[in-house]
Amino acid sequence: QVQLVESGGGLVQPGGSLRLSCAASGSIFSIGAMGWYRQAPGKQRELVATITSSGSTNYAFSVKGRFTISRDNAKNTVYLQMNDLKPEDTAVYYCNADGVLSRAGYNDYWGQGTQVTVSS
Repeated sequence: QVQLVESGGGLVQPGGSLRLSCAASGSIFSIGAMGWYRQAPGKQRELVATITSSGSTNYAFSVKGRFTISRDNAKNTVYLQMNDLKPEDTAVYYCNADGVLSRAGYNDYWGQGTQVTVSS
């Protein structure tokens, strides 16, 4: 069984920084793209950033220049460095792993979510 476990959320003041981590565990042979999504209260889940297995990245316009996504393929882990945080970044952040090849075949997986709150 493949699981994604996120960590690193919390409360931070505007202008501050946080680093999220998401580790995939289980009988994993390979992972395609990994990414971060977020959902604020009363809003739909939206893409924050994605990264392919070869390191190509994609960012939402609202976070470009402030957030950086990276991954460690050997550890099946993806990171999201968030700088210059704004109150509008407040949301539950979810990790996603796309095209995961494991004993269960090819599947997509989601983490349980981690709360990020930006407030003074």
